[in-house]
Amino acid sequence: MKFTTAAILGLFATLTLVNPVKAESQPAERLLNTGECRGCDLSGADLQNAHLIGVDLRDANLEGANLSGANLEGADLSGADLEGANLESAFLTNAILSQADLDRVDLTAATIHDADVAGASMNDLNLTNAQISNTGIAVGGE
Repeated sequence: MKFTTAAILGLFATLTLVNPVKAESQPAERLLNTGECRGCDLSGADLQNAHLIGVDLRDANLEGANLSGANLEGADLSGADLEGANLESAFLTNAILSQADLDRVDLTAATIHDADVAGASMNDLNLTNAQISNTGIAVGGE
């Protein structure tokens, strides 16, 4: 009887310690499994090279996330916080970034065609070698 009680308590303690780690990965898993994570906290998430075509990330927190090489074609990121995110070599054709916070986003070598950036904050973007067309982002100064 003592062995059973000790085993149950040990299992409970293990599950309790593992649960917070699992909870942290749930938004990213939800996004990858369902293509939807509206309002999720994905700050600092590693989504490098992820296939995120047409995903719903409206109002999501992606601050400091690694989205380098990610395919975000047709993704809805309206109102999302992408401040300081890495979108190097990302593909953003037909993406919706209206009202998004794009401050200090690294868009080095990104492909951005026909994206909606109306009302987005775009201070200190890194656009080195980015390919941009039909989008309200200008490369260069006055």
